[in-house]
Amino acid sequence: MPHKKKPRLSKEEVRARILEVGLIPVVRASSAAEGKFAAEAVSRGGLPIVEITMTVPGAVEVIAELVQDLPDVLVGAGTVLDAKMARRCLDAGAAFLVSPGLDLATVKLAKKEKVLMMAGALTPTEVMSAWKAGADFIKIFPCAQVGGPAYIKALKGPFPQVPMVPTGGVSLETAADFLAAGAAALGVGGELINKEAVQKRRADILEDLTQKFVQIVRNARRAKA
Repeated sequence: MPHKKKPRLSKEEVRARILEVGLIPVVRASSAAEGKFAAEAVSRGGLPIVEITMTVPGAVEVIAELVQDLPDVLVGAGTVLDAKMARRCLDAGAAFLVSPGLDLATVKLAKKEKVLMMAGALTPTEVMSAWKAGADFIKIFPCAQVGGPAYIKALKGPFPQVPMVPTGGVSLETAADFLAAGAAALGVGGELINKEAVQKRRADILEDLTQKFVQIVRNARRAKA
C-alpha cells in the first residue's frame, strides 16, 4: 500500500518549533541507512527536528521515509541548491528547506508554497539579499571560519530583526556563545552527528550528545532571560 501523505505543518508552526527547540541537527552520512539511523538517534535523544542534506545518497527517499516513520519530528531538507531539487524535497514531505548559499529561485518557490526557507548567506550584502527575497531564517555559513560568535554579534548590529542560524563550528564548547551573540537557533553538524558513532551504529553516543546540546541551549536561554 502507498504511504498515506500526512499534512505538512504550516510555516508558522515550523518557525515556532525551530525557535522553541533552538537546534537543527544537520545529517550528512555516506548512505541512506546511516542517515536514517542518525535521524532516529537524535530524535530519541530529545530533538524533534532533523535536517537531511542532499549529499546523503538517496536523500529524498530518506526524507519521505522519516516523514512517515517519525511523525513527531520536523524533517527538513538541507544543501538544497536549486528550485528543482527543492520541489523534489517538498514532494517527499520536507517541512523546511535549507540552502548553503543564496539561490533566489529556491526562496521564491518556498514563498509560493508557503514553506519555511532558511537561506545561506555570509556577507552583509548576502544577508540583506536573502532577507529581502523573503527567507524566514538566514543560515550564516561557514560561520567558524569568519569569526564564529563574534561574527554573529557583528551582523546582529545592523540586522537585529533578522533571525540568524550559524552553521559550521557549532560545538558543545561554542554553542552557548553563539546563542549569547544573538543566534536564533543553531545548525549542528559533525559535532553532534558524530561520524564514527554513526558508522559503528552507536546510538547511545548520539543520544548522549543530543541531550548535552539540548541542555546547553536551555541553560544559555535561562541565563539570557
